[in-house]
Amino acid sequence: MKRKRWLWLGATVIVALTGAGLADEHGHGHKKHHDRDDDDDRGDHYYREHERGEMRGWYHDRGDNLPPGFAKRDQLPPGLERQLRVRGTLPPGLRKKMLPCPEELEGRLPPPPRGCAHVVIGGHVVLVNRSSYMVLDIFHFER
Repeated sequence: MKRKRWLWLGATVIVALTGAGLADEHGHGHKKHHDRDDDDDRGDHYYREHERGEMRGWYHDRGDNLPPGFAKRDQLPPGLERQLRVRGTLPPGLRKKMLPCPEELEGRLPPPPRGCAHVVIGGHVVLVNRSSYMVLDIFHFER
């Protein structure tokens, strides 16, 4: 009987010590999802304020001569608009509406991360992962 108690006590101690070694500094276990590099000051958005200003300037310079995807008729209905969100996955209805980003605008933006692309969806510039369709950032133009 004493032997079983010692075995249980020993097993409990080993599990407790192993569990403490797996927790990070906040007690949340393994860090499976690494944050962005510490020296990258992008925060929650990939597009910095400078790039957002470039996109606004491009949009206003074009006036009424906007390429496909930016016209009033290309705006998304409210139901689809709500589905377009950062860190969300594009549903099939929005995937069909993806258009390539105009070259002139693409030249003003930073190169997209590997496996990603700048696309236009319903008058918005969207940074999307090409394989998983996860949205990394969205720029909404003021109309």
